[in-house]
Amino acid sequence: MKNVIFISPNFPTNYWQFCRELKNNGLNVLGIGDQPYNELLPELKESLNEYYKVNSLEDYDEVYRAVAFFAFKYGRIDFIESNNEYWLEQDAKLRTDFNIRTGFQEKDLPRIKYKSKMKKYYEKAGIPVARYHLVDTVKKCQDFIKTVGYPVIVKPDNGVGASHIYKLENDAELNAFFEEKEPDVSYIMEEFINAEINSYDAIIDSHGEPIFETGNCTPISIMDSVNYGDDAIFYIEKNLAEDTKKAGRDTVKSFGVKSRFVHFEFFRLLTDHEGIGKKGTIMALEVNMRPCGGFTPDMINFARETDVYKIWADMVAFDHTEKEIGGYHYCGFAGLRDYKDYVLSHEEIIEKYGDHLKMTARLPEALSAAMGNNIYMATFDTKEELDTFFRDLLETR
Repeated sequence: MKNVIFISPNFPTNYWQFCRELKNNGLNVLGIGDQPYNELLPELKESLNEYYKVNSLEDYDEVYRAVAFFAFKYGRIDFIESNNEYWLEQDAKLRTDFNIRTGFQEKDLPRIKYKSKMKKYYEKAGIPVARYHLVDTVKKCQDFIKTVGYPVIVKPDNGVGASHIYKLENDAELNAFFEEKEPDVSYIMEEFINAEINSYDAIIDSHGEPIFETGNCTPISIMDSVNYGDDAIFYIEKNLAEDTKKAGRDTVKSFGVKSRFVHFEFFRLLTDHEGIGKKGTIMALEVNMRPCGGFTPDMINFARETDVYKIWADMVAFDHTEKEIGGYHYCGFAGLRDYKDYVLSHEEIIEKYGDHLKMTARLPEALSAAMGNNIYMATFDTKEELDTFFRDLLETR
């Protein structure tokens, strides 16, 4: 029987479903988290064979001891996973220290965590990348900007999500960035790309082959949602575009991805861009070696009438799945802000779109900066219906 350790099974709150499906597949599911056991969701408790509470998941020695305890009690650990960007580095270190080969090791981290190092592997796959400069001095950054022009995007080279990202329009903003940037953080500066984000979301088996594929589109920048408090909208595509699928599969091969749920982000150019390609061209943005965040796995389930928690657990247990896809729909996400005065009230949204709505929720503060305070997810069969849904919900007085 395989032993699987799931790190932080209680957060995000929907991740208990990964544990449920692992247990349903007959695996020993061993949780490590910092939430007291009696505060765990009943569904999560039922999905775990055992839970080890640590005082802090940030304390590597404490988490190491938890893994050692499980290894002593249950025998060899076959998988360690969190499916969470924040813990990817710790997951890799634990696998390395305990010689668990079913996942990325410490030596693999640079190419999957540092945006500057990702570019080499995108280029190896034949996928265009944005020109960049690792931030050092104002003068050298200005020299780079003379080549690519303003605006430029600056973000941590090893960053999580869309926090601490800057769009610099002129020298004054460049100088302001240098005054306020974190001194111990390495930043990457890239030319600005006028594009929307198209993703490749897939579950990959141990041979590097996809057993499930889909993708989403983000017409509003997550960076703007976080930094400027804009509404958050994106949607699961009804059908994954062939060029996105090819780029995703080529990226899997180039990065050597095996036994993972991945979320790869690409730009699709909205205008011609010299040196990259014509409008509509797919180019690299960044790889994320975990599922798309928040409730996106549930949105994928709604769009495909399937269960990606089950498909991922099947990959872990059997390296394949027989779970079928029941349909193909768009699934839209709208995250609304408390401070905005929207035309439609919550009750009016429910009344108008009740037949299409799959989930509504109030997000915790940890997620609301990126995704909005009140969220709505709904499925549609046509792009026109989806666009109307977004227009209705985002309209303000």
